Amino acid sequence: MTKYAVISGSTRQNSLSEGVAKAIVAGLPEGSEVNFLEIGNLPLYNQDLDANSPAEYDEFRAQVAAADAYIFVTPEHNRNIPAALKNALDVASRPWGQNVWAGKPALVASQSIGGISGVLAHHSLRQTLVFLDVHAMAQPELYINTSVTSDMETGEVTNEDTKAFLASAGAGFAEYAKKFVD
Repeated sequence: MTKYAVISGSTRQNSLSEGVAKAIVAGLPEGSEVNFLEIGNLPLYNQDLDANSPAEYDEFRAQVAAADAYIFVTPEHNRNIPAALKNALDVASRPWGQNVWAGKPALVASQSIGGISGVLAHHSLRQTLVFLDVHAMAQPELYINTSVTSDMETGEVTNEDTKAFLASAGAGFAEYAKKFVD
């Protein structure tokens, strides 16, 4: 069974990104192994630490390496991905030549309470994933306006059509991921 790592770009409790991620995960095949990775505890990446990495780096890298496929859901901060998400991408792609993201499939989703639904963060994340040799599924494009689809207090997706759409994307991603998983 495919092992999925879910990476939410938001580090807050009850985040809208986590709510979107859970709605996507609902569409994965029954019995899928799903691990929501913590990125808020990672020290800021510093190349000087490569020779003696902090335990948080080593644990995160091992979790990323153990996954067969990734589900990324990001909010948009200042027209880009949040700093914690960029840091997580850097930590698991270093030291140079030891990128543990490489060669695996990913689903990318963005969410925002704004009208453009995090589209700029979405494409910024995709650009970074291309460099990291991660194979992002092209369709469907998942730009979610959470102001009309989610409970702002709990982060849960409440709109039934959006839940169905996201679960369908999760099911489609499971099929896409099969191309990369032994």
